[in-house]
Parts: sequence; structure tokens; C-alpha cells
Amino acid sequence: MQNVLSDRELLESLAPEVEANLTRHIAVAAEWQPHDYVPWDDGRNFEFLGGTDWDPAQSELSEVSKTALTVSVLIADNLPSYHREIGKYLRIGPWWRWVGRWTAEENRHEILIRNFLMVTRAVDPIALERMRMSHMTENYRRPAMHLIDVLAEWAFEEVAAAVRHRNTEKLADNPTVAAIASRLAADDELQAVFFANLVSAALDLAPDQAIRAIADRVADFHVPVATLSDGRTSDEVLAEAGIYDRANEAELVFKPLLAQWNIFSRTDFSEAGDKARAELEHLR
Repeated sequence: MQNVLSDRELLESLAPEVEANLTRHIAVAAEWQPHDYVPWDDGRNFEFLGGTDWDPAQSELSEVSKTALTVSVLIADNLPSYHREIGKYLRIGPWWRWVGRWTAEENRHEILIRNFLMVTRAVDPIALERMRMSHMTENYRRPAMHLIDVLAEWAFEEVAAAVRHRNTEKLADNPTVAAIASRLAADDELQAVFFANLVSAALDLAPDQAIRAIADRVADFHVPVATLSDGRTSDEVLAEAGIYDRANEAELVFKPLLAQWNIFSRTDFSEAGDKARAELEHLR
């Protein structure tokens, strides 16, 4: 059995990798402005300011596109909870700067989608606000995790988000929605690279701990879920729409990252690490 590193030791040992990856991330991330994707000329006041309130006939989007964007904005709206959860663990030096950068990028997603939905009157704004209030009241909380678990969890979550947005882009029933989905997916993919690179570094530093964390996160993985106004969950609706189906997680989320981490060709695991890797054999 290899020596077990504390989370504090891991935070300090991996800090140079965080700094390097943060610098790389900022250098390669495209600068973009959320206001550029919103057709402001389509906007008009609601009745409260003397205009006209929402009517279903005003929406020009397909039901699938409306559902995909509604789920995306509900998840993005809960950013304070995600920020709190990730900030509990990544809390020193370059780690905290990364949390700030990640939070700013995610907030930009929420700003863009909400503005687009309101200006285009794509969805019922009152129903959306009620769902937001409910979703944020229910909150988001993961069980307590160790550092490498957090890194693996967020690597999986960002890949899953990218899959969801790429599938929304493929719908192609509205060019602006496709452009928005493509832009968000590109951000998700870059964020996934950051977390995946840190998991790679953790595997080199503490192989048994890292593979144990990866196996545990795969076994317990579940993307954030929102309850929609009709009582259905986002899991159900996105699967029906072909946007995100948990039945495809192995192929689209887990296997690409396990391959990137060379999980099945590594030779630096002890007996304990090999036991954890065996739990992933179904993903080979």
C-alpha cells in the first residue's frame, strides 16, 4: 500500500500544476461577450412596464430547444451552490484563483441564456422564475469528498455538460440557439481539460488514492437535476429529447477520460490500486 497523502499535502503538492494549467487555460480560452448572442431588437416590455405579458404563441423555439435551455439556465442559476461546494476544497493560492475564474465563466453562461430567453420570449418567464426559486431553495450539496474526488467529479461533470450542449447544438432548429450551445460547449470542454489534467497529475503523485477516487466518483456519478414546472425531472426530459441520456454516460463521459488517464495501462498501482481499477473493468 502506498503512502496516503492528506488533502492539505495534495493541495500544496499540486499547486504548481494548478498554476500552470490556469495560465494555459486563460491563454487558450476565447474571449467572448454574452450580450453579442442576444437579439436585443426582439425585446419589449412586459405588462408591469406598460407592455404585453408572455403568451405561448410568442415562442418560436421547438419544445426540445426550450427544454434544453431551461435546464441549462436552471443549473447555471444555482452557481452559488456550486461555487460554495468547490470552494470548500480548492481554497489556497492558485486553487482559489481557478475557482474564481471557473465561477466567472459559469456565471457568463447564466447571463447569456437568461437574457436570450427573456428577450426572445422563448419560455414562460413566471414559470421559469418559480422553478429557479424552487431549485435554489432545494440547493445542491455533495457528500463530503477528498480533494482528488472533487477533481474527478468536476472532470466528469464538465464533460457531461459539454455533451449536453453539443447535442443541443446539433438540433439546429434555431441558428442562435446552436451558436449559444456551441459557445457553452467550448467553455465546458476547456474546463474539463483543466480538471482532467489535475487528475492526471494526482495519478502520478498518488496513484492508489487517485484511482480509488476515480472509481468512487464513477460509481456515484449523477449530473445536477432540476425539477420542471410539469413535475418531470430534467433527467427524464433530456433523455427523451436525445440531449443527455444516462444510458450513454459510459461511452461519452467515462471512457474518454479513463483513456486519457491511461487507467488500464498504468503499472504504478499497488494491490489496493489494482482492486480499485478492477471496479472500472466494465468501462475498458
